[in-house]
Amino acid sequence: MYIKDFFNTKNVVFSFEIFPPKSTSSVNTIYSTLEALGDLKPDYISVTYGAGGSLIDNRTKELSSLVKNKYNIEALAHLTCINSTKAHIENILNDLKECNVENVLALRGDISDQVQNIGEYNYAYELVEHIKDRKGFCIGAACYPEGHIQCENLSKDIDALKYKVDCGADFLISQLFFDNSLFYNFLNKANQRGIAVPVQAGIMPITNKKQIEKIISLCGVELPKKFIKIMNKYENNPEALRDAGIAYAIEQIVDLISTGVRGIHLYTMNNPYVARKITESISTILNCVNSEKSV
Repeated sequence: MYIKDFFNTKNVVFSFEIFPPKSTSSVNTIYSTLEALGDLKPDYISVTYGAGGSLIDNRTKELSSLVKNKYNIEALAHLTCINSTKAHIENILNDLKECNVENVLALRGDISDQVQNIGEYNYAYELVEHIKDRKGFCIGAACYPEGHIQCENLSKDIDALKYKVDCGADFLISQLFFDNSLFYNFLNKANQRGIAVPVQAGIMPITNKKQIEKIISLCGVELPKKFIKIMNKYENNPEALRDAGIAYAIEQIVDLISTGVRGIHLYTMNNPYVARKITESISTILNCVNSEKSV
């Protein structure tokens, strides 16, 4: 099933993101995580690629296939422009089709000191065009509520997003954010620009201080005063910080759903405990808003 079709049957689409273990680690480490997450029955699970824009590998395809064929949950396989040739992308798409995976997230990928080679694509819209022309896949794309860190301003970033959507993106998943007002401002500007595809809000529960510091360095997201106070208060108590991070994410999600957001995409960081706590806390609200769609 195409993910875009979920938005026709539900008011709020709820999904998870997982990532394969590092190449130096056993893939077995992810199986128990998938078992626990699959039990929560999200609408779909996205499977990312290695950090820093490494090529999608057999683990990503294996996990996408597992999500789809063992757990009967739709899988969203990430594809990246970094280091990719058109032939390589074609091979991946063929492999995904053979695994019955028909949803992909088209990304440029992160440029880093270690990864400088873009490949045959310079921008995500080119990857979107390729997949759209090939047909047979539902295409997701990324959006940035605070603007991409390498873009001059939010207005120009939304112009680029509009072009990416016009090239064939069926739905959007946002980068994580911690201030809902910034997300609402983004949605308003996107709507004014004529972007009509569904947008899911990307939410990452912060459970440790190093995680926060890394996110800020990579994404440049704004941290609200309330969030900073929570982090400062509990930074020396890992368990308290974890629970505070979960509570903050739940508060964000409840507000977003109540305001009419089309979807929630939970960056699980392969942590079933966190995903379960959040899912159980919002399940009644999700059931309530989605039951309205069927009436």
